[in-house]
Amino acid sequence: MTEAVIPRQTTQRRVIRETLEQADGPLTPQEILGLASRELATLGLATVYRNLNSMQEAGEIQVVHLPGDPTRYEPARQPHQHHHHFRCELCGRVSVIEQPCPVEVLEGVTLPGGFQVTGHALTLYGTCPDCQPAVQQ
Repeated sequence: MTEAVIPRQTTQRRVIRETLEQADGPLTPQEILGLASRELATLGLATVYRNLNSMQEAGEIQVVHLPGDPTRYEPARQPHQHHHHFRCELCGRVSVIEQPCPVEVLEGVTLPGGFQVTGHALTLYGTCPDCQPAVQQ
């Protein structure tokens, strides 16, 4: 029987985890570095990537892929805590949408033509509240 390897809980890892937990949505490694550097000025991008890989392997965080965007990361959620994302077309910020899923009822359904739905990803695009005043001017 092999023992599970417990990852080291370094200051860098703690700051990265806290940065992800405090964010409104998933962050890119560069965004994580920018925010986490406020608390830990010596943090480097290579350290961010190394910790993200380790945290993903440990199940602490999950990867978010949005079409045309770099890979993003967010804290891992319970398996049944399904959610979607909203991406602002002006500032690029990505936020988590916590409302009930409008297309979840299609999972497990066979669509016309014989297509069997086994899952989905939904990203909404538009303007975030912070950018709306700029659009309205």
